[in-house]
Amino acid sequence: EFEIVEFDIGEVHYGINVAKVREVITKVPVTAMPSAHPYVDGLFTLRGKAIPLVNLSRAIKAKGSDDPKNIIVTEINNYTIGFLVDNVSRIHRISWENMEPAPEVGNEAMVVGVIKMPDKIVLLLDFERIIAEINTEINQKLSTVDKVTAPIEARRRTKHIVVAEDSRMLRDLLVETLHNSGYEFVRDFNNGKSAYDYLISLKDANGPIEEQVTAIISDIEMPQMDGHRLLKLVREDKVLANVPLILFSSLINEEMRQKGDRLGATAQISKPEI
Repeated sequence: EFEIVEFDIGEVHYGINVAKVREVITKVPVTAMPSAHPYVDGLFTLRGKAIPLVNLSRAIKAKGSDDPKNIIVTEINNYTIGFLVDNVSRIHRISWENMEPAPEVGNEAMVVGVIKMPDKIVLLLDFERIIAEINTEINQKLSTVDKVTAPIEARRRTKHIVVAEDSRMLRDLLVETLHNSGYEFVRDFNNGKSAYDYLISLKDANGPIEEQVTAIISDIEMPQMDGHRLLKLVREDKVLANVPLILFSSLINEEMRQKGDRLGATAQISKPEI
């Protein structure tokens, strides 16, 4: 299970993982910044720190209220940023299984998950994508890699990598970076369950599992099955148990790192450090 903060923009309900939220405050005065990104209204101060404020309705091209009430202060990828929303309503505890992957509705889609509740649908937004559009250094960190020698690149061409990442932007960047690094065979999925089903299917293939999958790279926060659950199932499977699994997530802090270690993660990397 995980917890989300539900908030509204116009008539639509949205959510963000509580693990990304530092606090929720009422709207405060904002200082405009010259030549700022179009999503950014300006800076506000919180306990002496200047924090950029993103107008979320503008960022996701949604019709919001003329008088938004709340700011959600987040810390994502070690980057503190506020998001102006119409209203923050409550916190829900949700099972990962009850979050479905977002339907593919275009390359610019900002939704990574859909939570169906009895009386409404809550959309989980791709906050990493919004931040990456504002702070372009994040994309550069993901896509800039050192050149390798020909023998290493030749070995990488024989390796099979499985990627599980719900953010389309980050998934595409990660796959592109792996390809540029010499890994030609990369199979990617937008949720943990699809990745796990694929791994199970490899058990029936001819030859040892090491020839079918060399390593798994998984986000933690994903629809249907999160990365920790995927890791646990892989480590409990006699055939898959020794396959290296790297957790690659913006949620990795000391508590999350300890949990990943207990479950048997081979490595844990905080986005966007590649």
